[in-house]
Amino acid sequence: MHMADALLSPAVGGVMWAATAATTIYCARKVHCTLDERRVPMMGVLGAFIFAAQMINFTIPGTGSSGHLGGGLLLAILLGPHAAFLTIASVLTVQALFFADGGLLALGCNVFNLGFFPCFIAYPLIYRPLAGASLNPSRISAAASVAAVAGLLMGAFGVVLETTASGVSELPFGKFVLLMLPIHFAIGIVEGLVTAAVANFVWKARPEVLETAAESKPLGQAAMGKVMAMLLLAAVVTGGALSWFASAYPDGLEWSMFRTSGKEELDAPVNPVFAAAESIQEKTAFMPDYGFKETEETATDETPAATENAEAWPAVSAGTSIAGFVGGAITLALAGLIGMVLRMRPAM
Repeated sequence: MHMADALLSPAVGGVMWAATAATTIYCARKVHCTLDERRVPMMGVLGAFIFAAQMINFTIPGTGSSGHLGGGLLLAILLGPHAAFLTIASVLTVQALFFADGGLLALGCNVFNLGFFPCFIAYPLIYRPLAGASLNPSRISAAASVAAVAGLLMGAFGVVLETTASGVSELPFGKFVLLMLPIHFAIGIVEGLVTAAVANFVWKARPEVLETAAESKPLGQAAMGKVMAMLLLAAVVTGGALSWFASAYPDGLEWSMFRTSGKEELDAPVNPVFAAAESIQEKTAFMPDYGFKETEETATDETPAATENAEAWPAVSAGTSIAGFVGGAITLALAGLIGMVLRMRPAM
């Protein structure tokens, strides 16, 4: 559900950048007051895990579409909503800047859609009441499943509202929303199952992680080495190898766009704002689409055998593996650094 710049007008993109910036500042202030040093490395490790998990698109049976983990709700369950928002913002920023996944003008929308709704609506208003004070695997699973679907549907509806407000005539509201919501409902079911599985794993190993995140309390003396090592290993394996098995079908947004407009991608209008954003992204994205950047020679000298190999499944690729390792490492460093700086700086 990563929006491209072509889906937005500069005005809507600017407004959503402002809304996301304001939310980021608010979260930074809250994290500064509540985050303890034991949870700082968790921000980095979980950021790397979510980055890797988002590289894997899973097929939605019978639709010709695919989806991937959003991750905002899982982060909120394990970190609390404010640290979770900063972490998912780190993931999406790394994806946009270095891998050209989602537009720079659309980054505010993407962070808001994938961060605000799961962290500040689905988690406190749905997950926590359903999970209750006395956590157990059944309640965690049920609450995570319902909240994941709700958060993803809100994000999908946000995409529709943002394209409509931008005046994208190729995506009329009525038809677009009737395609976006059902496909993201199906994607949300899978996200709920994954979220429940990871949350239950952490709860069984260290139940205080979930309990203290809900109340914004310090972790205390809980030994987190084993849990973080397992999550880091999962990030390495997922980004380095499991990413080869990603579905080749278009994701829910592309699928909905194609059935609405006949195109999986729209052309950006001729506008200095779009041109500037594209120029910046071309310079910063050293591994666009999670692979090695093609030169003009390699792009034109593609043999039929190479094309057939590119379409094979699983798509075994050194470029994809390196992108998973490098992107996960950058996200780990960025999210961890944000947590460290906010933990150490004087009171705001």
